[in-house]
Parts: sequence; structure tokens; C-alpha cells
Amino acid sequence: MFEHRHFVITGGSSGLGLALAQRLVREGAQVTLVARNEQRLLAALDTLRGESPAAVVHCRVADVTDETATQDAMAAIAAEGGAIDGLINCAGVMREGYFETLTQQDFREVMEINYFGPLNATRAALPFLAAQGQGGGQHGHKGGAPAAWLINIASVAGLTGVFGYTPYCASKHALVGLTESLYYELAPQGIRVQLVCPGEFDSPMVDTLEHNRTPENRAQTLSIPKASLDAIADDTLTGLHKGDYLIVPTRQARLATLGMRLVPGLSRKLMTRTLARVYRGPATRESVEPGEQT
Repeated sequence: MFEHRHFVITGGSSGLGLALAQRLVREGAQVTLVARNEQRLLAALDTLRGESPAAVVHCRVADVTDETATQDAMAAIAAEGGAIDGLINCAGVMREGYFETLTQQDFREVMEINYFGPLNATRAALPFLAAQGQGGGQHGHKGGAPAAWLINIASVAGLTGVFGYTPYCASKHALVGLTESLYYELAPQGIRVQLVCPGEFDSPMVDTLEHNRTPENRAQTLSIPKASLDAIADDTLTGLHKGDYLIVPTRQARLATLGMRLVPGLSRKLMTRTLARVYRGPATRESVEPGEQT
């Protein structure tokens, strides 16, 4: 499905973005990684080329919160790498802490990166995706594959509330709403829109939180066991192949989200009891440092 297709991955220098790039490259895709940190981008390119010497991989330094810079980057990627068949919005950041100790700036920064970042990248890439979609793409619809893809990486936290994740949940809920709407708007243009909502998994962003997260947040998030990066990436790729709109990687996370949807009242009651056993409250500490955008 992905052979000879060109995917742009924001936040592609580490974590899930890089893991998906590795898998797409193995299937014959061309990949362009986008991130803010040039050193990490170059290291990611070395990783991809070391694993797949024949792979066509590029990178572009850009901050997706900068609308103009993102538009310029996407135009340059299309000019240098050819038609853009898919965009994977994976760049993200976290803030964790009690609502009372988080600042207005915390909320704005998380929203800028987690919501406006994907929004900027999508706006910038859409003319190129639409050109593939409306024209059937240079590869057509071989094997039932779409002409173009828009894939947004949200979170289970975009489907429910999580103690300590008020900025993060708000941004991911916004991204889920955007993606749901684009699913309907972009389908007539030949663009398949897919939403990935993983639970917590091993990543640089989560590792940063582990140093100083609230006990309440730990209790709630780990009610779904933390997954490995490989498990999340493998399940995501399987969902992309199947054409699923909503992809929730790992069986444990799928069961948990199913319960949230089918019996939300019971799910809230059970989680409230879990949190009551560990509750400490905002008077005990300050908010934590953010996870770092890739």
C-alpha cells in the first residue's frame, strides 16, 4: 500500500514519529521528517538510512506552531521530494500538574503545539494532498489504497478526561474534533483521514513526566498498562493498512476505551474510586516541567 508513496511526518525525529517512519520505509515509502531540532533530525535520518540503505528519506527543520514557516517547509518538501501522498501529524508536547498550579501559558503552549501545530501542517499540506486525491495520484488506487492520507496522532486522553492532564486533554479533544470534521470534508477529495489514539507508551515525552508527575495522574493513566513503542507503532500500522478511521493501539487500550464509550457512568465511578485512594491535591506540590516537543 505504501510503496513509492511520499509521507511527511511532523515530530518525526524521535518517538512514535520515527517508529512509524521506520515501518513505512521498510514497506518502500519515501519519508520526509519534520521537527524543530536539526541535530535530532539528522540522527533520525542516520537511523533510517542505516536500517534501510536504499530508502529515500529527507528532513526539514520547521516549527509547526509557526504557520508561515510550516507553509514554506511543506512547499519546499513538495518541490524537492515530489508529490506528497500523506501527512502524519505526530509532533506533540505534554504538561502535567494540578489545575490550580498550571499557568495560562501552560495551556496556550500545549494548545499551540498539539492543536494548532497539526492544523498548520494540515493547511500547508492540503493543496498537495488534494492534488493527489482529486487526480487519483500518480499511483492511482492500486489495491484499494487511497490516493492520499491525513493521519493525526491524538491520544486516549482525547477521548476522555485524565487527572492532571487538563491542558493535554483539552488539546487532544480539540484535535479529535478537527479530525472528525475533516474525515467528512476531505473524503470527497480522495483523502483518507485516520485518527490514532494511543494510551501511554515509552517515549521521551513520557519519560520526562516520570520525574515529577502527580500520584493521581499516575494511578489513572496506568489503569491502562504502559505499552512499548513498538507495540504502539505496529498496531498503528495495522490500522492504517485496514483503513480504520479510529485506531486505538493495544488490546488493553481498546477495551478501556470501549468501556468508556458503552458505560461512561460506570467508568467514571470506578476511576473516581481509584483516584480517591491516592488523592493528595494541589497544596502538596507545584506543576511539573513539560514534555519536550520533538
